[in-house]
Amino acid sequence: MPIINRIADFHDDMTAWRQDFHAHPELGFEEHRTSAIVADKLREFGVDEVVTGVAQTGVIGVIRGRAAGEAIGLRADMDALPIVEETGLPYASKHAGVMHACGHDGHTTMLLGAARYLAETRNFAGTVYVIFQPAEEGGGGGEVMVKEGLFERFPMKMVFGMHNWPIMPAGVFAWRHGPVMAACSSFEITVTGKGAHAAQPHTGIDPILVAAHIVTGLQSIVARNQEPTETGVVTVGSINGGNAHNVIPETVVMTGTTRWFSPAIGDLLEAGVRRVATCTAEAFGAHAEVNYRRLYIATVNDPDATDLAAAAARTVAGEARVVPMAKPTMGAEDFSFMLAAKQGSYLMLGGGRGTGDAMVHHPKYDFNDAILPVGASYWATLAEQLLAAG
Repeated sequence: MPIINRIADFHDDMTAWRQDFHAHPELGFEEHRTSAIVADKLREFGVDEVVTGVAQTGVIGVIRGRAAGEAIGLRADMDALPIVEETGLPYASKHAGVMHACGHDGHTTMLLGAARYLAETRNFAGTVYVIFQPAEEGGGGGEVMVKEGLFERFPMKMVFGMHNWPIMPAGVFAWRHGPVMAACSSFEITVTGKGAHAAQPHTGIDPILVAAHIVTGLQSIVARNQEPTETGVVTVGSINGGNAHNVIPETVVMTGTTRWFSPAIGDLLEAGVRRVATCTAEAFGAHAEVNYRRLYIATVNDPDATDLAAAAARTVAGEARVVPMAKPTMGAEDFSFMLAAKQGSYLMLGGGRGTGDAMVHHPKYDFNDAILPVGASYWATLAEQLLAAG
């Protein structure tokens, strides 16, 4: 896969950075060590300005080209996940219960590699803003950055993001016009019944039985309320209640998520979760309280910006290794808030090593260091093509 020679020269450096980030993961808005290293490296590379404390722990690097011109933004996320790592790698997480299970360590490293190259060469006209964002994993750091005035403080024509995708071959890029990732919510349903001895269920109201019916009923929202040609997901991810085999507990707490693309489906799913939970509980004589939070809007690519991004990817990877994404993923991404505010695009970069690779958010996942120069070269090429000097 053709990459920029200068970036290939410091592949080993990038690998060391990435593995250090991996060994020291930090959760959203707690990326103090990570952001300090990012800021120090940007200064070391000679970028024109380094702005810290954006959305608490975010960092913006300002790189000016050889002549005046327009500006673009390149964004990477920095936070990790509350997952116990099971890779057994020599650089595995040193922080118990926290792990870079989504590849943000690699995203940060690839953008640092591009910043190093762009600061050295300045082979473009205008300004490149390298955006290191905190708290993508549920904290909505991208939304916070936008609300804090990211695009007013750092005016740019377009903004671009990228995510590694281990189920695609290493070095293959995937692009898509329009929706690429879903909107999402989280919900918590607390079912309150009446505790009793397990041998005397008639004296109580069993919240576990009620919760079981709610789980089943929730699946009817997509199956029977939603237009079949639309896309929506309702998933219950946890059910917790009781701690003894012979006791009917007083309460059960369920948590889950919904996913959608169309705002109308988002409204339908929320209304459905609330209706099914409360009415099912009432039918059994119990009570259900629903805490429903909409988190991220859908990530929607601008077609023109996506064509420019795909062209840069082809320069790096070749025509055959830049492919259309057949369908969007129901995963969610808070880069969506940046794309809602500014023209831009979000591509996928394959990182698969072969059969059996762990997917992101898995305790055995590890970012593939072989694609570090590919991603960095893409960022650098995109900047040079969009802000062509002369």
